[in-house]
Amino acid sequence: MTFDDLNLNTPLLSALDDLGYTSPTTIQRKVFSVVMSGCDVCGIAQTGTGKTFAYLLPCLRQWKFSKDKNPQVLIIVPTRELVAQVVEAVKALSSYTSLVVVGVYGGVNINTQKLEVEKGVDVLVATPGRLYDLAVNGAFKTKSIRQLVIDEVDEMLNLGFRTQLKNILDLLPAKRQNLLFSATITEEVEVLIAAYFNNPVRVEAAPTGTPLENILQTVYEVPNFYTKVNLLELLLATNKEMTKVLVFVATKKLADELYEQLEEKFPGTTGVIHSNKEQNHRFNTVKQFHEGNYRFIIATDIVARGVDIAEVTHVINFDMPEVPENYIHRIGRTGRADKMGIAITFITEQEKEYQAAVESLMNYAIPITPLPSDLVISSILTEDEKPKVYMKIIQLKVPAKEAAGPSFHEKSAKNKKVNFIVKKKDRMMKKYGKPITRGQKK
Repeated sequence: MTFDDLNLNTPLLSALDDLGYTSPTTIQRKVFSVVMSGCDVCGIAQTGTGKTFAYLLPCLRQWKFSKDKNPQVLIIVPTRELVAQVVEAVKALSSYTSLVVVGVYGGVNINTQKLEVEKGVDVLVATPGRLYDLAVNGAFKTKSIRQLVIDEVDEMLNLGFRTQLKNILDLLPAKRQNLLFSATITEEVEVLIAAYFNNPVRVEAAPTGTPLENILQTVYEVPNFYTKVNLLELLLATNKEMTKVLVFVATKKLADELYEQLEEKFPGTTGVIHSNKEQNHRFNTVKQFHEGNYRFIIATDIVARGVDIAEVTHVINFDMPEVPENYIHRIGRTGRADKMGIAITFITEQEKEYQAAVESLMNYAIPITPLPSDLVISSILTEDEKPKVYMKIIQLKVPAKEAAGPSFHEKSAKNKKVNFIVKKKDRMMKKYGKPITRGQKK
């Protein structure tokens, strides 16, 4: 099946031809007719299956020129990088039309974005927080929105955009078409669908957790953290096929520390990207990677969901993710467009439980590769890896409060005397048996 078999207009077909695309992917083929019918859609597809074009093609096919300056199509995504990616995709597909697309996100001046939106926009791509701020500030009116697209909704909820997303949905007109795309459908997503969608048609490209067939997966079992570092440096130094490598780590702090070590060994070819980095740094890092100036990028899971980086040759999981689905998103960065990809994972004994969870999700046992013979096994342990010494603490038995006596004791008999005043005549009476007087007054 080719794009000519879909009900696309000439401008879209010409744009696809310029981009070199001839055949739709599974999710694109399945979603197109359902969206064109006007039904709400819940699309389930893994990263790298072409779901951005899956919702853009039918939305742009239905777009009609209007003098109204307010947006007709609203696309909500979780990250700034994904905003930029979707905006570029819309521009590429609408190159033969007068459609205007604008992307807005946090971290930059809101007034500049407000002025841009007020000029007029047909397709608005935004992160939830900045979108809500612009809406309540009156930068645009929601009454003209006919189609709403929520992409990577599960990640959006994980990032804490639940409140902003619900506030936005409450502002939108009731008569609209809702398109939701996600790699995983969690309970929270189900609640959102039940509250705001109208009997959506579920379109699934591949079952969640199914490993992509064109990705070769392997595991190295390593004893500790510093051996992981040695193994990573060895693979990068000896494997010349690693031309575009994504290295995923668990935390932002670890990403920065690993970057400092690798920059010394591979100067000028290393990039690092995570949510603490400034927006310009993040965009520039991705650009340098695209252009081949950076050979590898060290990143947290924000890249696994938020950036479309083409032609990644290898994905290296320096740490096994705690959430099994994140493993799928990570390795989905490679093996795209029918090209083979390689996913390598480093596993310590403490991470075996995460490995088991991932393999259970995929229903696939990842093959183990022996460690290279020239790998230096480090004997240095991190604080978390050092064996813990537990000393037995002897608890002294403290008597219960109710068993203890009062904090005073009974006075002895001699100490029980009570001071009182005795008149002199009474003392005399007691001593002599009769009152003693001074005699008669003269």
